[in-house]
Formats: sequence, structure tokens, C-alpha cells
Amino acid sequence: MKKTLFMIHGMFCGAWCWEKYKEFFEDKGYECVTTTLRHHDLSPNELPDPRLGTTSLLDYARDLEDEIRQLDTTPIIVGHSMGGLLAQILGSKGLAKALVLLTPAPPSGVFALKWSVIRSFWSGLKKWGWWKKPIRGTFDEAVYAVLNLMPEEEQKDTYNRFVYESGRAGMEIGFYLFDSQDASKVDESKVTCPVLVIAGAKDRMTPASVVRKVGDKYRAVSTYMEYPDHAHWVIGEPGWEGIAEYVAEWINENVKREYERKP
Repeated sequence: MKKTLFMIHGMFCGAWCWEKYKEFFEDKGYECVTTTLRHHDLSPNELPDPRLGTTSLLDYARDLEDEIRQLDTTPIIVGHSMGGLLAQILGSKGLAKALVLLTPAPPSGVFALKWSVIRSFWSGLKKWGWWKKPIRGTFDEAVYAVLNLMPEEEQKDTYNRFVYESGRAGMEIGFYLFDSQDASKVDESKVTCPVLVIAGAKDRMTPASVVRKVGDKYRAVSTYMEYPDHAHWVIGEPGWEGIAEYVAEWINENVKREYERKP
């Protein structure tokens, strides 16, 4: 049975952020489908599509659902950061054989606004109307929040690939109490596939204390793993290979029976 990973990036990113994971898992025989979210397929130097600012998590999720339904198999959905939240939403729709959530953004009901998170987005949050505009953090914010364990040269190279993100999607995650659509809501009772939740103890964007609550939300089907020497960019910071190897082992141990069934 074909093993397919459907990989969803996080805020400010694109399919490019999976380059290392894609090569790693393809070498192990997986088919890897990397997608780029709506309005993210542009040069970092380009101005964003003005529609990005009001793009909802629900818009992203609908696009991704359409992509998944076009596959000839039910995939393992792998999501990083905001992509981890989108993976949870898709998992609640029965679209995954398993979920792998790498330093995931939390769904509604899990309060995420720690001081480190506020600091990570401060340049945007202090601008009135940010929740309906495209947003993009500064280099210093990216280093503090996401790239703090990366070598300096790689920090610059990675940040220079970041694009704008939806202010609305950010609001739906961090300020879900003000979202009338409850776009970040996930019904955990509908997530019945195996779930792996990965946290980094040095993560400032999605602190481990928040990610633990995500793991606890799916306690009936989840495995939680916290790495003391990792931060948010677990898909590329030094030592990422060890986490990827653990993910591969977990899939082999927990998803084998899923692959013995028809897709």
C-alpha cells in the first residue's frame, strides 16, 4: 500500500520549508505531497495579494480538503505550526490515516497568548486593524520566535524566504474568543486516527506548555513527545534528523494497521 505524506506549512512559509523532510521521507519510500497555501505562492519581495489579509483558516482548510480528495489514497497529514492546526481540522473531517503535528498552533479552547508569543508578533499587533491585513514580522522577531536555534547565516537565508501571512488567520488562532465563526475549533471526538504531537522545550512561538494541551486534547489517540533541546523550527534546525527519524518510527509502529485497510 502506498504511503503518502501530505505536508502543510505554517505561517509566512511555502512548500519550500519541507525540503529536508521531503528528501528524508522520499528516501524511505514515501510519496510526499507538499502544498502551498492560498496567496503564499509569491516572491518574498512581492507585495501580498490584498485578499490575504482577510483569508480565514476555513479558506485554507477548504483548499487543502479539495487537494486531499483528489489523491488516490488517504494520506498521513503532517503539519508544522499553523499547518499543524490545519491538520487537526482536516483530521476531524476523516481525511487522514494519521496526523503528525510538529510544534502545532492550538485550536480554540487552548489559550496560546504567552508573553513570548505576543513578543513574536509585536510589530504587527501594535498596528490597528492588523486582523484584516497581510502581516509579516521583522527579522529580529523571526529569530526570536522561530529561528533561535539556527546558525546565523541560515537565519538570514530562511527569513528571506518568508512571505506575508493573513492577519485574520492570526486572529482566529490567538484571539479565538473574538471570532464569531470559531474557525480554529476542532471537535476532538471526531479525530479517531493516530496522532503524534511534537513539542520543543525552547519553542517561543508555540510554547511546549501550549503544545502539551494539544496532545492532551487528543489523549485517546495521541502520542506526545517533547524535545528539550529543540525550538519551533523542528523541520530544519540543527538535529532535525533525529525528530524526523522518530516520526518515521512512530508511523511504522502506529499506522501499520491503517495501511492494511483499503484507502
